[in-house]
Amino acid sequence: MSSTTAADVAPHVEPLIPALRRYARMLVRNREMAEDLVQDCLERVVSRWSERRREGSTRSWMFAIAHNLAVNVLRQQTQRGPHLDIEEIDESALAQPAGQEHRIRHNELMRALQALADDQRAAVVLVCVDGLSYAEAALELDVPIGTVMSRLARARAKLQRALD
Repeated sequence: MSSTTAADVAPHVEPLIPALRRYARMLVRNREMAEDLVQDCLERVVSRWSERRREGSTRSWMFAIAHNLAVNVLRQQTQRGPHLDIEEIDESALAQPAGQEHRIRHNELMRALQALADDQRAAVVLVCVDGLSYAEAALELDVPIGTVMSRLARARAKLQRALD
């Protein structure tokens, strides 16, 4: 294997750079990201010039590299979420209330639900969580509507006492 220099590659690659830039902008839809993509692509082309198929099209090979790099960048971006410059963000947008109290209240609620009798828990879950009407819950539980209403009233009172 002979060592390849940028001077060896330039005559083959340089005429393709404007089209590569347009292709990169079309892929990532962001000028800065497209420039980075072109730079990474050209770096890879130079470093792997000896690995290309001599009979294949240089343009196709370069564009395939650019495509694969763009897919990787977009996949990483999706996993990381949007990038925001810290200087551009209002501090109040970054502030969040502490989650510990919410978690503690949630755990208390779950323990209180578990402490309910099975028939009361079923009524609470069907009406308050699943959003069924009293009539639908009564059909589901195969009991009269009045029974569902009384179970809910007793369950709500127990939950209220447990959470106070």
